[in-house]
Amino acid sequence: MESDAIEKILESVAAGETTPAEALLSLKKEPFTDLGYAKVDHHRALRQNATEVIYGEGKTPDQIRGIAESLQQGGAETVLITRMKAEAVSLMVSHFADDFTYFDIPRVGLLGRMPEPTGNGTIVVAAAGTSDMYAAEEAALTAEALGNRVQRLYDVGVAGLHRLLAHMDDIMQAQVIITVAGMEGALASVVGGMASCPVIAVPTSVGYGASFGGLSALLSMLNSCASGTSVVNIDNGFGAGFQAHLINHLPGAAPAQQ
Repeated sequence: MESDAIEKILESVAAGETTPAEALLSLKKEPFTDLGYAKVDHHRALRQNATEVIYGEGKTPDQIRGIAESLQQGGAETVLITRMKAEAVSLMVSHFADDFTYFDIPRVGLLGRMPEPTGNGTIVVAAAGTSDMYAAEEAALTAEALGNRVQRLYDVGVAGLHRLLAHMDDIMQAQVIITVAGMEGALASVVGGMASCPVIAVPTSVGYGASFGGLSALLSMLNSCASGTSVVNIDNGFGAGFQAHLINHLPGAAPAQQ
């Protein structure tokens, strides 16, 4: 149950429209639904200010549909599904019709509506190259689905540094920045040395043989000399988007100067 739903119950009690016993019954509802193959967490939004996200990799299409349906029935207005396969997409489209949207580059599905931004400022997602967009878009869509304003800066890698420098105002005004890069992963250090906000680095598996499937970029980002830079796992755009969301929604945080 989301915090908004609990607030409505309490307001209903205050207005005399609901008895305390009825309100207590609503709040006592099972915090999760056991589907056999999954225990769907309906109280996660209360704990983390974000509804449970479905990791599609390894799940059958029917399992994804069942979990998504359970989340919707539990009050979730936006359900995000990552790493979807074509079979799962087809089932979701046929079952939910216009209520489901699929984004093919990051393989992300969205059930319900995209919420209005409620964060303290803007999350900037900067990707070094077009080849990194699969992870960058996973980060951007995750942040947007959780209620954040997102600005995308794509193809701004260090091979042509002037492309990044043309966006200095955007970098300086951001509340959080997500940098996405493969190869040697240098973009995170460059942005980290210019920004006054937290920078979250996403190493991608893009690169030739010696990049070792993203390990080279991961180690470069972990060894960055730019203070205030944190690093998530290889290709983990979702993790970066979620972390940026939490930073952007910290209570009492001053909005970045726009």
